[in-house]
Amino acid sequence: SDGVLLGKYFLENRTPVEFEQISPNVINALVAIEDARFTKHSGVDPRGLLRAVNGVFTGQSGSSGGGSTLTQQLVKNLFEARTEKYKGVLGNVPLLKMLIIKAKEWITSIKIERSYTKQEIMTMYLNTVEFGSNAYGIRSASRTYFAKEPSQLSVSEAAVLMGMVQNPTRLNPKFHPKAAFDRRNTVFAQMVKYGYLDQGQAARLKAQPIRLDYHVENHTNSKAPYFMAVMKDQLVQQLNELNQGRPDDDQLDLYTSGLKIFVTLDSRMQAHATEAISTHMRDQQAKFNAHWGKLAPWRDENGKEIRGFIEKSARRTDRYRELKAIYGTDEKAIFREMNKPNRMRVFSWRNEEGVDTTMTSMDSIRYYKRFLNTGFMSMDPNNGHVKAWVGGINFKYFKYDHVRQSRRQPGSSFKPFIYATAIDNGFTPCDHVTDQPIHFGPEDGVPGGWTPKNSNGRYSGQSFTLRKAIGQSVNTVSAYLIKKFGPREVVRYANQIGITSPLVANPALCLGASDVSVYEMVNAYSTFVNEGKRWKEPLVITRIDDRYGNVLKTLDPEFRDALSPETAYLMVHMLKGALQEQGGTAQRLNTYECGKNNEIGAKTGTTSNHSDGWFMGITQNLVSGLWVGGDDRSIHFRSLALGAGGKMAMPAWAMYMDKVYADKTLGIEKIPFKKPTGTTISLDCSGYGSGSDSIQVIQPTVKPKGQDGLL
Repeated sequence: SDGVLLGKYFLENRTPVEFEQISPNVINALVAIEDARFTKHSGVDPRGLLRAVNGVFTGQSGSSGGGSTLTQQLVKNLFEARTEKYKGVLGNVPLLKMLIIKAKEWITSIKIERSYTKQEIMTMYLNTVEFGSNAYGIRSASRTYFAKEPSQLSVSEAAVLMGMVQNPTRLNPKFHPKAAFDRRNTVFAQMVKYGYLDQGQAARLKAQPIRLDYHVENHTNSKAPYFMAVMKDQLVQQLNELNQGRPDDDQLDLYTSGLKIFVTLDSRMQAHATEAISTHMRDQQAKFNAHWGKLAPWRDENGKEIRGFIEKSARRTDRYRELKAIYGTDEKAIFREMNKPNRMRVFSWRNEEGVDTTMTSMDSIRYYKRFLNTGFMSMDPNNGHVKAWVGGINFKYFKYDHVRQSRRQPGSSFKPFIYATAIDNGFTPCDHVTDQPIHFGPEDGVPGGWTPKNSNGRYSGQSFTLRKAIGQSVNTVSAYLIKKFGPREVVRYANQIGITSPLVANPALCLGASDVSVYEMVNAYSTFVNEGKRWKEPLVITRIDDRYGNVLKTLDPEFRDALSPETAYLMVHMLKGALQEQGGTAQRLNTYECGKNNEIGAKTGTTSNHSDGWFMGITQNLVSGLWVGGDDRSIHFRSLALGAGGKMAMPAWAMYMDKVYADKTLGIEKIPFKKPTGTTISLDCSGYGSGSDSIQVIQPTVKPKGQDGLL
């Protein structure tokens, strides 16, 4: 949304440049090694032509005949002179086929020379030539091999790249360093021959090794790789709709049509989110490793190591399937191969690009299973625009998106939907419920009976206002409410507010036992801030243009009324209790800059055995949420002190918000929550016994229920 390129979809990684953006070193090296008479010929070099014709009839040439000028090579880059489909009868005769191809090249080359200047031809050539490693054009090559712009290339770097033109695979300096070194020095010799270098310069340059800064540019190099991977499906759907009625030869293609996709993500906020998540997850992983030491962290509900866990995981890998195709049902042979050591590069927080090591396939599974992962999303609740999306700790090594694709139990972060059900049906934040056992039996759909406990395993007998209960995340109060209104009604409200995953309508919902995604949780919490208006979908794409700048489609957010403005505001007020009520689960936010002199609503979430840690935070201009946990639910911390959502997830949210507020270019300020207009009655909880004396909230259209809310 801030006009910065986030990434590209492509089949060929190509970004054109102008002639002025190319170092003279590149031009000199290219002319010296490929076409010394470039400025003198008119597209076809007679001397080279004689060599080519002779080569054809002696059978000593390749497809170029040994005499292609840069203009002829440009023709081959731009056009497919002869395809199998249209080669005709004469195309089956080898010598005639070669002459036909060359004749087409020569004719087209002469036409190009008459239509363009030498400078334009050189620029077109350098923008189309292949350099291996999926780099097409000089700009992509410069970035791939040297992490530079073409204008910054040294003589040595230019010689390496121009030397590759002859054979970008065999002369790739990353994979064939000796061949690339020799070829580079050949370029130096040619540059001396044609006056671009003197002997002394060439001698010094030849003695230097090739120094690469190699990074293959692909979709994972995006500033938001998880976002781009997930968005691809939505884009394909949009293009399919746009292609309806378009001619077959004018169909839009995501990879080849040169489309410009405008999205809602802000590159600055995305960078802040990525940095905050990386900092926090590095710290969490260190704690997790220290917590488990050399012990296996995959445990059952009784804390015992799960036998055969790694073998079972191995059977789901591509490597196992490959070996199964070879060895069939001989699993001993399969695992024998999987226990052989191999050189590999693995993810490490010490170097996010990866570290080289030797491991067996089985060891690599053990290694990766120990990593905690995460999903984070931030959106503007006022317009539905997604501003940041971090789907995991590293897209290169962990492709699965934990924002939209992954679904996990939200724990107590689901409770606001239970409380919203109560508030919308006449309860107020000041109504009291006693912390005491709530039993579910056969009449509730639980034949064996179940009595949920608080996280500390005790019942205080204390009377809680609903605001204080949600602030402290008292399980018995949410159990009371779900028993009173019924799981089906809670599911209806959750769906209405924004939860789209299938929810199991049973009493376990009081503890958030049904799987949901970060994506839908953030959208649902936005409903509270957006005066009860629920966005149909968080908006990620705003416009699609064709390569010429013509607008093909614009997309606007759609919403529906899910809650009354009064109910929504009361829910915001209750979520503020996590910071304001004594014992609130998010009070630590008050120690961060984002929590000072600010209105924040929040909810933590922790699931059984601490498998999932959630944190949902709301402000008037941003709603953000994240999940943290192992890719397998059996991998988790062993204590609430380490595994609670307030520890596993909340710090990352706070770090992100600190960065957002500190970045003045964003213009995001600490502002109060917006109150619904036309409602003036205030409700003071001091009149309801143990409520917070200083809290004022807007009174909904329904009056306080008093004793009706007591248990």
